[in-house]
Amino acid sequence: MAEHIRVLLPEEEVDARIQEIGDQISRDYAGKQVHLVCVLKGGSFFMCELAKRISVPVSLDFMSVSSYGSDTKSSGVVKIVKDLDESLKDKDVVVVEDIVDSGRTLSYLLEMLRDRGPRSLRLCTLLDKPERRVVEVKVDYTGFQIPDQFVVGYGLDYDQRYRNLPYIGVVEFDN
Repeated sequence: MAEHIRVLLPEEEVDARIQEIGDQISRDYAGKQVHLVCVLKGGSFFMCELAKRISVPVSLDFMSVSSYGSDTKSSGVVKIVKDLDESLKDKDVVVVEDIVDSGRTLSYLLEMLRDRGPRSLRLCTLLDKPERRVVEVKVDYTGFQIPDQFVVGYGLDYDQRYRNLPYIGVVEFDN
């Protein structure tokens, strides 16, 4: 089955919204350092662009948490593939995610990170699909709320393809 990609959010719109989020985080953490935790792989594109737009001191760390196989729906099985390199104790932490969908993965991840003693813990996502939520998750910074469509680009993939698209697109399957 072949697919094609329809543009949902053009590059310029995504870039402008990331600037707005960076400005808001800079205001919220004025006089502090913010520790960004990227959820790999998809979140890496968003976090790099976001970090460039935050004016307060920023430190970065990465973790890989998986709940997807090569399908378009969350499996519900959460697996930590790569853990953080640094302690979160007494840090102001913002978890940076590409998309919040069912909430299963992030609910598990945020609970685990809270147990590590950060001073504060917030969640930032480029995309949010609230109508898909199975587990409630508080999102502090949202780029865009989108409809329940399978999206790619700007770090999001379909079976490891399309991450490098500079926009957010919808995967549409050809019959």
